[in-house]
Order: sequence, then structure tokens, then C-alpha cells
Amino acid sequence: MTEKETLLSIEDLRLYFRTTQGIVQAVDSVDLKLGVNEAMVILGESGCGKTSLSRAVLRLLPNNVDTYSGSIYLEGENTMEMADEAFRRQIRWFKMSLVPQAAMNALNPVLKVGDQVAEPLIVHHRAEKEDARNQAAWMFEKVGVPVDFLDRYAFELSGGMRQRVALAMALITLPPLVFLDEPTSALDVLTQANIFNVLKEIKQELAVSFILITHDIATSSELADRVAVMYAGQIVEVNTARSFFTDPLHPYAKLLMASVPKLKVEQEPTFITGQPPSLINPPSGCRFADRCPSAFDRCSEEPPVFLVDGQQVRCWLYRAKGVRA
Repeated sequence: MTEKETLLSIEDLRLYFRTTQGIVQAVDSVDLKLGVNEAMVILGESGCGKTSLSRAVLRLLPNNVDTYSGSIYLEGENTMEMADEAFRRQIRWFKMSLVPQAAMNALNPVLKVGDQVAEPLIVHHRAEKEDARNQAAWMFEKVGVPVDFLDRYAFELSGGMRQRVALAMALITLPPLVFLDEPTSALDVLTQANIFNVLKEIKQELAVSFILITHDIATSSELADRVAVMYAGQIVEVNTARSFFTDPLHPYAKLLMASVPKLKVEQEPTFITGQPPSLINPPSGCRFADRCPSAFDRCSEEPPVFLVDGQQVRCWLYRAKGVRA
């Protein structure tokens, strides 16, 4: 991926939290690149650091941060060097936005949803209220919300409609990058399919890049151009969607795919034994070694970081098998 094709570049990103038990290494030395008009899915078990990664990039941080370091380049500019106020005015919701997991919690119950969708335009683009409302109506049509819903409150909408409103709010300033944090986790299967159809249309029409955070492998395949697998605070594999869903590289990714029921194959889904390691005191070697059926001595001694044929995979097996790193 050339510099011109790269929208977002994350280098050695770390986000640690202070707790009463110790320092939690929620995001630990993450490197990731996202292309222009690309959809990347970040997969992993609950607690692996997926949401913390998005919060680190968007700088939506709690008060107990211990370490926040690394480089985040958006359109070539290192946002980590920006002051908080400049980041808030120039980056968050202007060039990057978020569709949260629980739309009802993200929407103000005492404000009409149309006013909430229009607000980012008023704040960031200095738009007049009437112009912002007209733009909100246009965006409602894009995401499949009836225009007369502008004057409704969040509690008057179904879960699917609230999620579409949250999507409209994230897209209203036409940012080049939108994070989607489990956007369909509380919705029925049909509504999930409709939301993903809307996302695919938006990606094509508005040239938006998406980072979808999820543990749902089946629905993620609908949108993904590339897949990043996260485990215990680290990215363990980055692959094209076509390659990942047919032949994942990392042992953890292979087990994730094996846990998904398949319609046309007479094969029982399996499960991953054991528990993820503590992020307060993670292993010094590969963090998946204790659960990995292919682990050998070196796995528990050194943390692997390799690049194989343009596909990133953290696994000593590839060096052991003679694959050039």
C-alpha cells in the first residue's frame, strides 16, 4: 500500500490503564494500515482490546490512562502530536467518527434525533441550523430513515432505526473514516442484513473507509476488504478478506474460523480451550501459546512479529517451516 493509498497508519500504538490490580495493557504495540475507501474488520474475543484500539485512535480516553503512546497518521498527519482542542475541532467527527455499540445510549432522549444528527455540522462546519437540518434529511434518506423521523425522539424508534440514526450522525460531516463498534450486535438477523447493505452502499457512494469492530465472523464477511485479528491486546494477523475466510494464517484465526457453523460442510464447529491471558501480566512470548495446539518451546520465550508475503502474522510456525520473514 503506497503512501497515497493509505488513509490511516498506526505505528507502535500503546494504551495502558491503571486499575487497582495493576496496569492493564489493553492495546500493546499495534501496527496497522487502512487504505482509502477500504473496509477493515477487526475480529477477536471480548476483552481483547478491539474497542480500546478504536478509542485510542479517536482519543476518547477515560481518566485512568497510564500509557498512551505511538503514532497515528491520518491522511499523512500525525494526530498524536495535536493538542486536545485542535484534535476535537479538526479531527474527531470531522475526519473520523464513531457508530457506538448501543445506539440508545449514544442518543440524547430529550432531543429530537434530527437535531442531534445536524449538530456536528453546526459545530464543525459552522452551518446554519436550517441548512444543517436539510443536510440531515438528505443523510436520513441515504441510510434508509424516513425524513419525517427528524422530529422524533430516540425512544420512539426501533433498534434498527436508532442504529441507522447513529450511522447518519457519524456520516453527516462526510468524514473519510468511520469506526463501527459492534453496530448490529443487538439487532435481529434481517435488520443486521439491512444495515450491512446500507453500509456497502454508503462505502461505494461516499467513498468512506470503515473499521468494523466485532466478534461476529459471519456478519463481518459482508463488508470486509481486509481482516485484522486481535488477541490479548495485539494484532496477530492482517489478511485480505478472501484469503482469511478461506485460509487464515495464525493458529488463533484458524480456530476462530473452525468455531463458525458451516451450512454446506458436514463438520461440527469446535471451540478454543482455555482462557485468554491476563493483560496485567501478559506472557513474555506469544500470548496465544498456552492455548495453541501447535505451540513449541520458542513460542513461550520470544514474541514473534513477521510479515509473510504482504500478510502480517505473529507466529513462530512460519519461521519454523522455512517461510521467509
